[in-house]
Amino acid sequence: MSGTSVVNALAVLLILTSMLVVETRKLRRAAYMYSIQSLVLVAIFLSLAVFMQAEPLYIWSITALITKTFLVPYLIIRTLKTVGNQEEEGPALETNSSIFLAVGLVALSFVIVEPFHMHAVLKLKVALAVSIAHFLLGLLCILARRNALKQILGYCLMENGSHLTLAIMAYNAPETVEIGILTDAVFAVLIMTIIARRLFKVFGTLDTDKFTLLKG
Repeated sequence: MSGTSVVNALAVLLILTSMLVVETRKLRRAAYMYSIQSLVLVAIFLSLAVFMQAEPLYIWSITALITKTFLVPYLIIRTLKTVGNQEEEGPALETNSSIFLAVGLVALSFVIVEPFHMHAVLKLKVALAVSIAHFLLGLLCILARRNALKQILGYCLMENGSHLTLAIMAYNAPETVEIGILTDAVFAVLIMTIIARRLFKVFGTLDTDKFTLLKG
């Protein structure tokens, strides 16, 4: 199997894990699914590093393994232990509608990349489409889910999608760029989980529809 085929196959697996993160009602399980998805992303980085002969991606793989596969899920699970909220309340969008919309977003992503003819991405159009779809699925998770922690996971999906796009389009970018992006993402998740704990302490719930006192 060629390097391109490996990357594209892993990219498809990334989409499947994204769907599981979005649709899984149990928040702890969703955090574990995100961890597995991040592990797939690390595998894509390693495959790109070999296939593109891009040494910076080896560093990207190590930092992504530490932060995305272990640190971010740890922050989510630790917050779950604090709030004792193990299952998501009713979503803002029904499961069937959410899946239908998710499939539509994936299809849209493939339409978006079809006109691309850059030599760097010509063989990786599937992976590039998946990276865009990944970003859109994260946005869907934020809009279609009412639980604050699930919305944080949606942000993490968007960040993973952006990360994959950068790895495909600028795989020789300096390691400092990658470290800077990951540092920002981890601190963003840390701050959001702290806010989620404070909201739970005040309102007794993480259902964002019930935070009516924050309006106006």
